[in-house]
Amino acid sequence: MPLPAPRRRVAVIGTGAIVTGGHLPALRAHAERVELVAAVDLDEGRLDAFRQLAGARVAGFTSTEAMLDEARPDLVLIGTPPALHREQTVAALKAGAWVLCEKPLCLSQAELDDIAAAEEASGAYAAVVFQHRYGSGAVHARDLIARGELGAPLVAHCQTTWHRDAAYYAEPWRGRWATEGGGPTMGHGIHQYDLLLHLLGEWEEVRAMAARLVHDIDSEDVSTALVRFRDGALATVVNSVLSPQEVSRIRVDCADATVELTHLYGHGNDDWVYTPAPHVDPERVAAWRAPAPDVPSSHTAQLGAFLDAYDQGVRPPGSGRDARVAVEFAAALYKAAFTGRPVRAGEIGPGDPYYTAMHGGHPDWAPKERA
Repeated sequence: MPLPAPRRRVAVIGTGAIVTGGHLPALRAHAERVELVAAVDLDEGRLDAFRQLAGARVAGFTSTEAMLDEARPDLVLIGTPPALHREQTVAALKAGAWVLCEKPLCLSQAELDDIAAAEEASGAYAAVVFQHRYGSGAVHARDLIARGELGAPLVAHCQTTWHRDAAYYAEPWRGRWATEGGGPTMGHGIHQYDLLLHLLGEWEEVRAMAARLVHDIDSEDVSTALVRFRDGALATVVNSVLSPQEVSRIRVDCADATVELTHLYGHGNDDWVYTPAPHVDPERVAAWRAPAPDVPSSHTAQLGAFLDAYDQGVRPPGSGRDARVAVEFAAALYKAAFTGRPVRAGEIGPGDPYYTAMHGGHPDWAPKERA
């Protein structure tokens, strides 16, 4: 009988709300597999508060480099503002640690290539947190669609209509291209359209619009897109922080059924609804119900899959192509919106201004000096 894998040494970079509310509960849920040994934060007061919450044995650092040198973690979880992700991820990879980083993994495809080069040089891997892929309802829906159980996908809708006020954007890094990478297209809707792409696969073309209607920010506060998938399905994608009635929703109309997910920040099996076409046999419909157990989408679910990959020494889900697809799609959406023309999959590469920045240097959208 094989021996159980040893507990993995874990460090967190950033000790704000996403780490205390998402990563720390996930680490506790997998306590038999991991040991939190270190935390990094520039704010020493916040760092001390986190260490009291996490346990006295967690070493505190204000420098990522010092932590990597002294703590020597196996895994690093990153929950800092997006502009820091590339630098911190590359540093952890160079130290030989695997990385699980909050979305977006980085701010451009050029930065993705930097991370890919660091993976290649180190043999370690970096994955992005897209926890909505990992709930049992999402796993089941993707399996049904992939096996053709619902018929061919035809029409889809992806909606992230949330509300953020001026106080939210008072945080200096929010709504700025250089620090957040964009507006709700990068910071909010990315979870839902990543899940849509996960369900439906390769897309071929996107047409889009974006606007700055309310907030005094560099980036957009609403965007919309029309997407054509490789298999012919058509989809709409809406990303908003202007919507008083908040909802996250994905709907896929297939030839034999509609599957719909409605939630806000996380989903369970009951949030997935299947509506059969009139011609479908009821016995077939019964098989569409997600099986027990009901695993909610969460950091806990994704961390479990990440640890499984680490123990097996294989590329983890959420890394490589899995991490690239959402950033590529965001760049295409922005380019289509700002240029007013359709963008095809794969056209944005080195030499394209949207390869290095989501605003693409567009005169109406590129950052301007602020008084």
